[in-house]
Amino acid sequence: MISRPYRCYSDQVAIYLEELCVTPNRIPTCIALLFLLLSTPFLFADGEGDNNPEEVRQIPRPGVEVPEEQAAQLRDGIEKLGQMLDQIQANGTDHAKSLIPDVEIYHRGVKDNLEHNEFFNPNDIKKALALLEKGKSRAESLLKGEAPWTQATGLIVRGYRSKLDGSAQPYGLVIPVGYNGTPTRLDIWFHGRGETLSETNFIDQRAKNAGQYQLRDGIVLHPYGRYSNAFKFAGEVDVIEAMQHVQQQYSIDDDRISVRGFSMGGAACWQFAVHYSDQWFAANPGAGFSETPEFLDFFQKETLKPYWWEEKLWHMYDCDDWAINLIHCPTVAYSGENDIQKQAADVMEAAMAKINLNLLHLIGPKTGHSIHPDAKKEIAFRMDGLAKTGREDPRSATEVNLVTYTLKYNRMLWMTIDRMQQHWERARVSARVRDSNRILIECKNVDQLTVNMPSGTSMLHPQYEVTIAIAEIGGEPQVIQCDAPESDRSFKVTIHRSENSKWAMGAKPVTGFAKTHNLQGPVDDAFMDSFMMVLPTGVPLNDAVSEWATREQEHAIAHWRQHFRGHARVKKDIEVTGQDMLDHNLILWGDPGSNGFIRKLLKDLPLTWTAESVGFAGKTFDSKTHAPIMIYPNPLNPKRYIVINSGFTYREYAYLNNARQVSMIPDYAIVDFATKPEPNDSIYRFPGIPKDANFFDENWQLKP
Repeated sequence: MISRPYRCYSDQVAIYLEELCVTPNRIPTCIALLFLLLSTPFLFADGEGDNNPEEVRQIPRPGVEVPEEQAAQLRDGIEKLGQMLDQIQANGTDHAKSLIPDVEIYHRGVKDNLEHNEFFNPNDIKKALALLEKGKSRAESLLKGEAPWTQATGLIVRGYRSKLDGSAQPYGLVIPVGYNGTPTRLDIWFHGRGETLSETNFIDQRAKNAGQYQLRDGIVLHPYGRYSNAFKFAGEVDVIEAMQHVQQQYSIDDDRISVRGFSMGGAACWQFAVHYSDQWFAANPGAGFSETPEFLDFFQKETLKPYWWEEKLWHMYDCDDWAINLIHCPTVAYSGENDIQKQAADVMEAAMAKINLNLLHLIGPKTGHSIHPDAKKEIAFRMDGLAKTGREDPRSATEVNLVTYTLKYNRMLWMTIDRMQQHWERARVSARVRDSNRILIECKNVDQLTVNMPSGTSMLHPQYEVTIAIAEIGGEPQVIQCDAPESDRSFKVTIHRSENSKWAMGAKPVTGFAKTHNLQGPVDDAFMDSFMMVLPTGVPLNDAVSEWATREQEHAIAHWRQHFRGHARVKKDIEVTGQDMLDHNLILWGDPGSNGFIRKLLKDLPLTWTAESVGFAGKTFDSKTHAPIMIYPNPLNPKRYIVINSGFTYREYAYLNNARQVSMIPDYAIVDFATKPEPNDSIYRFPGIPKDANFFDENWQLKP
């Protein structure tokens, strides 16, 4: 057993060893290397050498050179599989067409990895050739109207079409031999950090490796998470989309779904546990991290110099801030006694203790960054017991607790926070159902909420009116009388805070825009739904901003592929249709001279931009050396966003440690792209030196 902490992620070690152990005669060397790796600090990832924002290594690293003979084989296989996909699209049945992603994952994965130099050792090339053959086999089946893998058990790789960019994304399944179509438990397992976890490596791995846990009477889902981003942002959406696809394709018991993971996957597990607490029968995080600042100080030995808005935005993925939500999600945490990443559960244990929650934290004795065999058995026993009970039943949930910092995560059981008084400050609701049809609600930083008990879930007496007593935490309650529940045992009421701070029935009147669920910012939120890059075709206001915007546009498109493993939709501004505006968030590049959409919308935006100056809220800057970044409801379709001059906002420096992968820009910013930045404003952290940045208020207006 390991008796000292070390800095590694288990998946990273496995992949590194695989790269070395490609021939049998190297196995003794690998055993020696394994001993060395597991007894000394592992510095290939997340080491202190990765703390210089001006010197950033490429992730994923450049691959090996592909011999021309194998490259020709790959190109030929890619072309033939592409032709077969075209045939299915043209001539296949509707069912066959719906299964195209199950084939396309092989085609796109190998094609992208070849084109972008992402075969990291010679064995990856062999894997890619085998994947093309697997894809061809599936394509041949679909052309015959067959799809045997959809009925198979064991290790199965599937694909789905993502709403974000239209790409086919892979996921792995472990389906028990006894699966017979009856509603089945589903465990979602989040993988650890893997800088070389290309599509080729992930698909190959999921076809051969059953993972840490297999279920005798349940399915295990292994999401790709769009590479190695700790399942945040687009990686988070990938998990939801993959789960929903599994629910469509297999018979899943919605009350018996859990989230689990180790290392980077443990970090993801904490995030899903606190953001979607009522969706799971349990969470089982191991190692990893649970917040940003303490982990980077403790693990990375990094001295942080954040801007004020960065600290605000840390709240999104700082799970200790959301600990109260775990009242609704049974949690079985695990750490190795000697693992430096034990810090993640220690932080959560302390946060939970402050609110009288006692975290079950299983410890592997004298164990480093791995799951101790005895602990593994104990975890399985406890998770099996929790699965029998299932997730919390809203019909018996007489108490609901919810904390949020953003309307992105605004619901728990039968309670929804519809509007906040101020985003990125702590919002809290505690609601209890009492006898005599009384609902007692205490809240803070809430402007509107909804109690919603759908058909058959209301525990209220159907014959009597409902009384809601609502108060600020620590304040005097206000009583609101509501109608009795409906005869289908449903109850729904919305109340809002009026101008005199009194609560009133109904939704808050809105003039113009309002921050609501999935329309609350910041910039990164536009990339958690369907989006389209809109490129300029006109004459720019000045050449300097045009050159900067072009660089940033190319960076955003390239890094969406590199880091979130998809292909952004791209159109010229003169090609965008009304349907595009309905379907997508529009990412607008350029300035009012070069991009017709920016020019058209400028009068409806809280932004001034001329050939001489640019700014928000009366603060103006030279537009020859400064540019705006912003997110805002699309004035032509307020249900969607527009973004000006930004892709996802964390950059290459954050790739080096998953805890850095958080939003870097709030709702808007002005950046200086002409002045040489200091290290903290490096091009690997920001697209320019931030000179002004802030959040819009709850009505999408500039703050005073």
